Amino acid sequence: MSLTETPVCNFGEKIKNFSLRSTDEKQLTLADIQGPKGTLIMFICNHCPYVQAIMQETVEIVNEIKKLGISSVAIMSNDTLRYQEDSFDNMKLFKKKYNISFPYLFDETQEIAKSYGAVCTPDFFGYNKDGELQYRGRVRELKHLTPVMEKESELLLAMKMIASTNKGPLQQYPSMGCNIKWK
Repeated sequence: MSLTETPVCNFGEKIKNFSLRSTDEKQLTLADIQGPKGTLIMFICNHCPYVQAIMQETVEIVNEIKKLGISSVAIMSNDTLRYQEDSFDNMKLFKKKYNISFPYLFDETQEIAKSYGAVCTPDFFGYNKDGELQYRGRVRELKHLTPVMEKESELLLAMKMIASTNKGPLQQYPSMGCNIKWK
């Protein structure tokens, strides 16, 4: 495991299209999941302790922002030959374990992660209704893989702001986690 931080948000960068297989055995594109007020794209994996530390809260956040018109999708881009715990079958088990209500997609070629510039798991990309990047940060601060619950989630606050103003917060803290396992 190599601890990696996400780069600073590149405000206005356009959302990129994709066509990926979901754990529900459907081929989904960006058009299938975009929300009327915005879209949250998450790069996650099954085995990363940083993802596991924030997954339950992330599912709760996604359920809340859905009510605001923001759709969400998670994408797994790791090399599954070297990291069997991230296999497609294990993605299905992970989705069930965390009661994930949003699509969980497999980026087998890693082309989508590269096109987005994803660097770690978790890596969050929050887009406004115009498909412009407005948030690239963390769910919240973690200390020793334990969420610091003193304040409201930074991800939740950012996505609420995007839904209501079409803009993200100027101050953002990078997400951090395991580097993406490139082939």
